[in-house]
Parts: sequence; structure tokens; C-alpha cells
Amino acid sequence: MLRKLQIRSHWKSLLAPWKQVDWLLLALSVGVTIFGGIMIRSAELNQAVTDWWQHWLFGGIGLALALFIARCRYENLMQWHWITYAITNLSLIAVMVVGYSAKGAQRWITIGSFNLQPSEFAKLGVIITLAALLHQKTAATIPGVLRALAVTALPWALVFLQPDLGTSLVFGAITLGMLYWGNANPGWLLLLISPIVAAILFNLFLPAWFIWAAAMGAIAWLTLPWRWLGAIGGIAVNFLAGELGHILWGLLKDYQKDRLILFLNPEKDPLGGGYHLIQSRIAIGAGELWGQGLYHGTQTQLNFIPEQHTDFIFSAVGEEFGFVGCLVVLFAFWLICLRLIFIAQNAKDNFGSLLASGVLSMLVFQVIVNISMTIGLAPVTGIPLPWVSYGRSALVTNFIAIGIVESVANYRQQKF
Repeated sequence: MLRKLQIRSHWKSLLAPWKQVDWLLLALSVGVTIFGGIMIRSAELNQAVTDWWQHWLFGGIGLALALFIARCRYENLMQWHWITYAITNLSLIAVMVVGYSAKGAQRWITIGSFNLQPSEFAKLGVIITLAALLHQKTAATIPGVLRALAVTALPWALVFLQPDLGTSLVFGAITLGMLYWGNANPGWLLLLISPIVAAILFNLFLPAWFIWAAAMGAIAWLTLPWRWLGAIGGIAVNFLAGELGHILWGLLKDYQKDRLILFLNPEKDPLGGGYHLIQSRIAIGAGELWGQGLYHGTQTQLNFIPEQHTDFIFSAVGEEFGFVGCLVVLFAFWLICLRLIFIAQNAKDNFGSLLASGVLSMLVFQVIVNISMTIGLAPVTGIPLPWVSYGRSALVTNFIAIGIVESVANYRQQKF
């Protein structure tokens, strides 16, 4: 009995620094990473060069970082948020100066044999900076919202110029999610994204564009402090956005237009831009209810889907594990998001809550967009599926993000 008490006491002392860590959240992240390595190996099984093992290697490194960060006090990040912001932007500028290009974009810096993608780590820099700013001054006022947008604008522009449309969209999702959590009026957030919607509607269905512009004018009237000026401005901005979108659309080359709308009809270019999506949908459909079995998916094993181990890894899940396997993966992500919401709601201060909400926004957007583009509901944007797609920088970034959130959970009941 004494021996058992000593062992129990020893384990308690070892786990003391992580006493309040959300172990379910950590276990889910590790479980999805292990599953991701299995699927990457399946996608690379019949290829000459395989690097699926690196997914687990960097997953282990990420887990170690997450556990280390979880025992550090997250409040210290607030003191260094401007330095974090500066490092974020300097790293993005460095990519433009010394980075190398691949697949039409300059996104990576080579350090030894490791290709570092600063735009992935920049997501965390933006989350930390916005959390600190919104902790100091909430988004309940328009100046607070404008300050947050101004801070996000620089790293967003640097990523967009690489060009990396997918990551720049993630920045937008993070900003909107954190503004909402920071008490911004939902009407203001709708007004922020309204020009994009107006530009799309103008080119698709003109009556809907008129209705949308009028609706935005009404929302501006109801939510902005200057009613008449806001309403007129809301309508004018959406009218101008529609016309500007039409002009910019006319300036695009045909292949650029296809990249944006080809997901609606990939058969238009079955051997070109639509090839990935057609093969992906065939693979997922072939999986039916239970899937064809691990390493037995025909589209996957015969390499019909190029770069399947990265952006289109979900197609391998659908083909080899079927509809049920896809549901299990979605359920795992749902549980991860549920734990993030719980941590955000129970954080001891706004800074911790905002950090968790920023990570939540980042992950939710990436999961939705990646799976949507795999099944043909969204354009192909190059956004990876968290912890499942191959990508060393993205994988480490996601684990660091979880480590920060775990720190929020670990110190939620303690005082400064």
C-alpha cells in the first residue's frame, strides 16, 4: 500500500506543471496527427520518394513544443506582442527577399534541409497581436475595430503578395472571428465582408446585387452611429464594389478565371485545372459507405490525384475509409473545436479567451475550406487539412497553437 501511495505521489508531482491541461484536446490532436501519417503513407505508397515518416517526426516535435508551452504562462505573450508582430512581418519580408519559388509562389525559406514557411507561423503572430490589442481595448467601438484591421492589414498584404491566397483568407477568418469574440457588433462584421459578396453577386445575378446593397444600407443605418451617412456609405461601397469586381474580372486571364470558378464545372477542363477535383470526387464517391480499405483505394494507390498527400488528403480518407471514416474525422475536429470553445469560455481573462478564439477561427476555417474544395464546394485554394495534410510548418504551427490554448486552460484558475 505504501508503495502504491509513493508511485501515485510521484506521478502527481510529475504532472503538477500540467495539472489543468485539457488532455482530451491534446489527445485528439495527437490522434488526428497519427491518422494523418497513415493516410499520407497510403497516398505515397507507390511513389519513388516517400516522406510520410516526417509527418510523425515533426508531429512529435510539435507535441513536445505544445507540452512545453502549456506549462509556461500565456500572459507573458502580452508583454511581447509588438515584438511578435515585428518578427512576423520581418519573416514575411524575408521570404520576398531570400525565399525560393515553387508552383508560382514564393513562400519558403530554406534552412538546411528544412523548408520553412513563415506564413504559417504568421497566423500565430496575428492571433497573439490581435488578442493583446482587443484585451486592451475591445471591439465594441469602431476605433477598436479599425485598429485591429489596421494591424492585420500589413501581414495580410505581405502574404497576399507572395502570392498565397489561401493563407491570406485564413488571416481574414482569424480577424473576423476574434473581432466577434471581442464584442464587435455582428452587423459591422457583415458590412466588412459585404463588398466581396457584392462583387460576386454583380457578376452572377444583378437583381440580387441590388437587394444586397439595399440590405447593407439598412444594416449600416441600424448599427453605425451616423445613421444617414452610414446607410448612404454602405449602399455606395457595395455598388462600387460590384462595379469594381466586374472591371477586375474583365482584366483577368482565362486561366485565372478558371481557377476561381472551375470548381462549379470541372468537366470544362478535365485534363487541366479541373483534373484534381474530378479525380478527388471519383475517389470519395468510390469509397461509398465503408471505404475500399486502407491501401486499397484505386485512385489513391494508382496516383490519379497529384499531390494528394497535401491539399487533397481528405480524398484518400473518403476512398479508403468511406463515408463512415469521413464522419469520424469530422467528429474528431468537432470535438477539438468544442474543447477550444470551452477553454475560451472559461479563461480567466479576455486575453486568454481571445487566444483560444483565434485558434478556433483558424482551425474551423481551414477544415471547412479544405474539405469543401476536396468535394467540389469551393475553389482550390491550397489550404491544408490541420494535422492530416503533409506540411511540416503547418503541423508545427498547429501544435504550437494548441500549446498556447493549453496554457490558457492550465492557468485558468490561478492568479497573476
